[in-house]
Amino acid sequence: MIRNFLFTAVIVLSFAVAGFAQVTLPRESQRQEIAQTVGDGKVSIVYHRPNTKGRKIWGCETTDAIPIANNLYPCLVPYGQVWRTGANENTTIEFSRDVNINGKPLPAGKYGFHIIPGHTDWTLIFSKDNDKWGSFTYDDKKDALRVMVKPDKASMEETLTYEFDDVTANSTRVNLRWEKIAIPFTVDVGDIHGRSLQAIRDAIKNRKSDDFRPLNQGANYVRTFKLKANYDEALGWVDSSIQAKETIGNLNIKAGLLAEMGRFDEAVTLGEKALVMAKALTPANPGAVAGLEDSLKKWKSKRTS
Repeated sequence: MIRNFLFTAVIVLSFAVAGFAQVTLPRESQRQEIAQTVGDGKVSIVYHRPNTKGRKIWGCETTDAIPIANNLYPCLVPYGQVWRTGANENTTIEFSRDVNINGKPLPAGKYGFHIIPGHTDWTLIFSKDNDKWGSFTYDDKKDALRVMVKPDKASMEETLTYEFDDVTANSTRVNLRWEKIAIPFTVDVGDIHGRSLQAIRDAIKNRKSDDFRPLNQGANYVRTFKLKANYDEALGWVDSSIQAKETIGNLNIKAGLLAEMGRFDEAVTLGEKALVMAKALTPANPGAVAGLEDSLKKWKSKRTS
């Protein structure tokens, strides 16, 4: 009888413990995920956001290169000590393709992100070890890349934050901001246009005979990004599309290319042809008509004849 009672009690307690273990409790430093598309790549950062709460964040000294415990030092982030660049688990940063960090190459992948602050220069660390609690077990043998940067003075940020600034076709500047410090570094995805053009050429080569989308998309890409060295190649693509079937889209793309090349008379001729087709649409497409009329107005103003 007693044995059965004890067995039942153990079972009940096991279920109680299992149930408690599944409870998700809020953390004081809350988790955030941010991501930014850069060209044909993506940068993703996962981190936890501590608040200053009136504490001294930077500027103290220690001989401990690796932190021993939380709140053991006169400030939260001592000089010369590895820092998790956030709270709780180490911050992670993931790149969907190979990148350059401040000009130094780093393969695609997910990295633990740490920083060692210094009196003038700070060391950014991208570690192959990306699933640890804080920086307490940091191992420099697992470093994939180290980069030196200089922190900037900044306006007060109570809550630690990461931001993507100055996003271009192939790069962005990442800023870690906390208290009155900003720590910047640049992520560059390399020759985006070269990769895109090769992908376009491959799509054109492998397309079905009645699929003209790669031709139009490729020509429009060259026009949009003003890739002057590829204008003649793009004209060849859109001409192949037009020879198969004239549409408002491919006529407009070719007209735009010709205008970029300074051939405004030819651009106007094709633009007017596309405009007639747009006005004849049923149902009407006011946006297409307005866009063509606006382009024609600009091109006509630049004609030499």
